[in-house]
Amino acid sequence: MTDKPNIAYLMNTYPLTSTTFIRREIEAHERRGMNVTRYALRQWDGKLVDPLDIAEIDRTHYILSGNAGGLLKAFFRELTTNTGGLVKALGPWWSLLKHARGGVIRHAAYLMEACYFRQRCEADYIDHVHVHFLTNSTAVAMLARIMGGPTYSATVHGPDELTDAPLLDFPAKIEHAAFIAAITNFCKSQLIRFSSIKAAEKIKIIHCGLDLSGFEATPPPDNQTLVCVGRLCPQKGQAQLPAAVAALRDEFPHMQVTLIGDGESRAEIEAEIARLGVGDQIEITGWMENLKVRDAVKNARAFLLPSYAEGLPVVIMEALALGRPVISTYIAGIPELVDEGCGWIIPAGDGDALVHVMREALTASPEKLRDLGAEGRRRIEERHDVDKEAATLGEWFVDVFKHHRL
Repeated sequence: MTDKPNIAYLMNTYPLTSTTFIRREIEAHERRGMNVTRYALRQWDGKLVDPLDIAEIDRTHYILSGNAGGLLKAFFRELTTNTGGLVKALGPWWSLLKHARGGVIRHAAYLMEACYFRQRCEADYIDHVHVHFLTNSTAVAMLARIMGGPTYSATVHGPDELTDAPLLDFPAKIEHAAFIAAITNFCKSQLIRFSSIKAAEKIKIIHCGLDLSGFEATPPPDNQTLVCVGRLCPQKGQAQLPAAVAALRDEFPHMQVTLIGDGESRAEIEAEIARLGVGDQIEITGWMENLKVRDAVKNARAFLLPSYAEGLPVVIMEALALGRPVISTYIAGIPELVDEGCGWIIPAGDGDALVHVMREALTASPEKLRDLGAEGRRRIEERHDVDKEAATLGEWFVDVFKHHRL
């Protein structure tokens, strides 16, 4: 009998351009000799650009995509061979539906997915399931557990899941989980807020991490380039950047702001760029593979992310790991990592403050930029090394496994 559990990772959609941090976490477990099987409810219909993310497609078993017949079969198999387990899951299933305020068909699909997933875990000898985000994939893991499937845990990030918390039945998902990992203290506080103080005992602070072997810190270049990486969306606040650049362009004629990413706000940002005539100063590149993103960040004197809503962005960790000071906002978990020691932090939505700190970044001496970047790198090594954080998470997997094996 082995002391190491067989672990499953269950994702909603995987891989995505924004789930590289999950892949790194899985790889860190595997470096420690842990067996990890990947499952996802559906395959992403967007275009992946990173070869390592693309390779994950063939390693992932998809539960919903192209599997309608399999889900129906699994439901009737559960109905005939595990009637008690299925009946037991109906109460929590109804609670999920009530909190969501509708969506019967969607929630019926969750139940069938849970039947299929429980049976698949049994066939694959899965001992414990880990999920990222307390959304529909956690609902599937929870229902599968109640039907007699493996224990589960979940990592909570925000901002979307925290914004939608009243609709997602956090109390039930936390109650049935073996434990919950929160990526920041802010995140933990919100989990308690949306469940109860009793939930605090189950919530562990486990940070997102980076494979630091791929992030060499270098001194920032003496140029006028700032870079912003992330989905172009209202939460990230990129739409206010054209106005800030317009306010600074006469003072810094060689200033360049590079936006790496794509998303629903692209048209709005492009319209602002055209309206303010800053097309020569702002470039939108679209998505790029990870190595090219790192090169772009290294070519900038500072990293910029003026977010309105966040968890704790991995791109901020990556910029600090590369030795780049960060400009960001007092949102959620960001102040737990970023302050005047490694960059500049301002109130979200404050356009004047944004212009002020961009000016400070563009006029900072090479020595100051180097010192800010060095402190940022130190913090990442201390708090966000993926091997350290995955080891902590893996120890919890083992503890749960040992407890339930007794």
